[in-house]
Amino acid sequence: MKIITIIPLCLLTLTTAAAEHKFSGLIDVGFNYVDGVDSHINGHYGKFRFDNHETLSLSQAIANYQVDFDNPVSFNTTLMAYADGHKDEVGILETQLRYQGLPNQSGHRFNARAGIMYPKISLENNAIGWTSPATITNSTMNSWIGEELRHAGLELNWDWLGKFHQSPHDFGLTASVYKNNDTVGTLLSWRGWTLSNRQTLWHEKLPLPPVKARFGGWLRFQAADTDPFIELDHRYGFEVNGRWQWQNRLKINVGAYDNNADTRIVKNGQFAWDTRFYHFGFKHKSSNNLVILGQFLSGDTLMSSPRGKTLVDNDYQTGYLSLRYQLQQQKISVRFEEFSVTDNDSSEDDDNNEYGKAFTASYQYRISKPLFVQAEFNWLNSNRPARAYAFKPVKLVERQVQLVVRYYW
Repeated sequence: MKIITIIPLCLLTLTTAAAEHKFSGLIDVGFNYVDGVDSHINGHYGKFRFDNHETLSLSQAIANYQVDFDNPVSFNTTLMAYADGHKDEVGILETQLRYQGLPNQSGHRFNARAGIMYPKISLENNAIGWTSPATITNSTMNSWIGEELRHAGLELNWDWLGKFHQSPHDFGLTASVYKNNDTVGTLLSWRGWTLSNRQTLWHEKLPLPPVKARFGGWLRFQAADTDPFIELDHRYGFEVNGRWQWQNRLKINVGAYDNNADTRIVKNGQFAWDTRFYHFGFKHKSSNNLVILGQFLSGDTLMSSPRGKTLVDNDYQTGYLSLRYQLQQQKISVRFEEFSVTDNDSSEDDDNNEYGKAFTASYQYRISKPLFVQAEFNWLNSNRPARAYAFKPVKLVERQVQLVVRYYW
């Protein structure tokens, strides 16, 4: 069962007299050319969002509605729509009630969120609708987060602001408890890392690739689609995050995530996966024009039978280093990545091993304040033995060229 918080939150807006309503969003229309294999979006092994041909699409349309009450509380919901030739969809991306406190005389500030939200991990995706302001395609890390790592829960934040003590240092801590993330690890294990900007909507299910064990083998009870935000075991997961910032020039972020799932639970072909990871990131403003940022994530995921026998046991990691250079209306971004999945189990017909590298180069030009045009090249070299199940090359180099017009409103 999925927890839907939008209805009671909307009722709260109706019963509050003093409120300021804000609407914003963006529209991306793009052309894509892919040289590779067909996309993971349709249950194949392709690493990119689009299939192996040219595509003209509405990449994404985002609408954000925010109500600021006459107190520290606000309500925010984000809707997203796609018309990309795969599955034309519209639905909820995030929706949450927020408390934003003011700092006290000692520089302590507290805030909180409750609802459907992303964990506080990404340094790359900080624009409206959890998009990146620098590249069209997200890193492998944030592509995975955008597909499997949303949840419904409560998040508490504490910040210490150094300016109240004439200090150049700021510190912050975040802790959250959540549900609706019991199947996280499914896509990463059976499909692997990808480069995409398609975020899973709250109601969506995603098709799995043709893993051999699914067809008459030990995995035959697994559903053909994974439901990323289903609640199976009624247990809470946890996430913690620590931050340090120096003079608005250097930011360091470190955290840990554990969905705390009971892997003996399976309902309607959806298995609970016990998935944990830690992450580290930094963002350095080297000059007024140059920003360097990078993140690293490493963890493990486990799936078992209802009797507790281990069926899938994988380690995984990914990292990227990105450089962004802005000169007036122009922004140039490059990103280097490395990723892997290590299969530690001996289950038959289910090889989850993967290793790869990726490179992205992007050029963005601001025509006017709300209007941008952007061109991007993506290159990805991966070794994934499971592609042989679909009679595709184990070793594969895939390339993508994109041209996107983005309008903010």
